[in-house]
Amino acid sequence: MPLIPEEPQIHESAQGPRATPASGRATPTPRPVPGPRPAAPARPGRPGPVRPMPAQRAPRDAAVAKPGPPAPATATPVTSATPVTPQVQLIPASVEGALDAAEEAVDLLLESGRAPGEVLVITTGEPHPWAAHELSFGEDSYWAQHDVGDDVFYADAGVAQRVKARPVVVVAVNGGQDTAAAQVLPLALACAGALLIVCGDPQRINSVLGAGV
Repeated sequence: MPLIPEEPQIHESAQGPRATPASGRATPTPRPVPGPRPAAPARPGRPGPVRPMPAQRAPRDAAVAKPGPPAPATATPVTSATPVTPQVQLIPASVEGALDAAEEAVDLLLESGRAPGEVLVITTGEPHPWAAHELSFGEDSYWAQHDVGDDVFYADAGVAQRVKARPVVVVAVNGGQDTAAAQVLPLALACAGALLIVCGDPQRINSVLGAGV
């Protein structure tokens, strides 16, 4: 039976958007809604949830760390004031040739590079000609040259206790009493800083020193 025109059929679409779809009509498939995003990985150089505080504070903590008790200082061994025994050389010579042997020793020392002011010559017998000549001008002039110390100095046993120490001492056992030699040799050994040269009779020198030189 045809519908009456005065009663138009009301379609479901006329209900507008507020109308619910008919139970027999297919519901359009909704678009997928993205779920919760996973936690983004930490960016390079950016600290994560737990900051590495100890690693960052390590230098600062070390700088402000309270120092502990100081370690005991290692004591530097103190060398004793005992003088070093100089090297001793013996040049065999007779009483008459001891002075010439001492002169040759001085020449060799100067040729090897020793400065004249480093050498002292002591005689046990007659004074060296240089000493006798200088003493003729007076003792003040003689000892002034000794104090200047820029040349070889010659002294005899009588004034040997007054001389100052020098690196090299040459002793000419050219006579004199045994007591003079006994006094001069130990004194010369004490005055020599590096080298003592003794020119004379080895047997006599050994008997004076009481041991082999």
